[in-house]
Amino acid sequence: MPNIHLEKLVKRYGAVEVLHGIDLDMAEHEFTVLVGPSGCGKSTTLRMLAGLETVSSGEIYMDDTPISGLDPKDRDIAMVFQDYALYPHMNVAKNMSFSLRLQKTPQATIDKKVGEVAEMLGLSPFLGRKPGELSGGQRQRVAMGRALCRDASTFLFDEPLSNLDAKLRGQMRAELAMMRQNVKKNMVYVTHDQIEAMTLADRIVVMNGGYIQQQGTPSELFKNPANKFVAGFLGSPPMNFLDTQLTEESGQLHAKGDGFDIRLPDDLAHRAKQKAMSKATLGVRPSDLEFQADAAPDQSIDLNVVISEYIGAQSVLICACGDAKMTVELKSETPIALGETLRFKVRPEGLHFFDPKTEAAL
Repeated sequence: MPNIHLEKLVKRYGAVEVLHGIDLDMAEHEFTVLVGPSGCGKSTTLRMLAGLETVSSGEIYMDDTPISGLDPKDRDIAMVFQDYALYPHMNVAKNMSFSLRLQKTPQATIDKKVGEVAEMLGLSPFLGRKPGELSGGQRQRVAMGRALCRDASTFLFDEPLSNLDAKLRGQMRAELAMMRQNVKKNMVYVTHDQIEAMTLADRIVVMNGGYIQQQGTPSELFKNPANKFVAGFLGSPPMNFLDTQLTEESGQLHAKGDGFDIRLPDDLAHRAKQKAMSKATLGVRPSDLEFQADAAPDQSIDLNVVISEYIGAQSVLICACGDAKMTVELKSETPIALGETLRFKVRPEGLHFFDPKTEAAL
């Protein structure tokens, strides 16, 4: 399978530039997820890779071969779209084998390939049915099966689960995760759903405003976000942010805000001093706030509980910290009363600081 390389890729529509010279390498057999809000350029990037959009400048390489001048049919790529695009008058087997029949592939080869892919996707009992007789999840599997039957070197997925309800999305995420273990191909997947990105990707590429904000493994991006946007985009519930003043007391650097005064760990303090910062945006994930009534004042935040959302094993608390709102994850058996002020220890390893002007991580 080829390595894929995007070099200084630019896309313009008239005078409007929507992709601003992005560089990206995707390794052989890698499952790469492009994620970001609507309008960030992720689907445009995918469509340029597929040949459905022209490249304004820059180049796309498969291994060392430039492909931006090739027609889509000559790129050895298969694509699964958001809408299933199945032929309603054809049964599942004929939909899945459509491209093979166009290529005049021998019937025995078609039957073998369709049978293998149908077995992998759990579609064997439905091969004789038409799309109108299938559920949404089954139709999406047929669309994926049709792409897999092509045996292309690279598979592109453009928000394939966005038309499904929450339960089906969860089921299809699991099926996609299992499929990628069996199909050793390059896969590039576009979604606005950070949960899909975190659960499926070998590599996540976070995009915003036509730029790549950060790329890396799910763990790397979650633990070490490059900037405030990435920190707030990945994670559910999202990271909390508070404005702070940085002051030194008895040789220790503190982050002070409305109702809190937290002593910074040595590594963060060293970086803040190197940059001579007097202000910073504090970031802490809801899971890094631990209910602890006797926590030291310089390692904790006192929060007033405004809303408690019970979701089973956990409750999600919406709390007030001065004029700011913070979200906390808490085990559901912890007794909570609305309006109560609770002390939460901030795990030192969960502290993140961002430059308030550039929003870059400290």
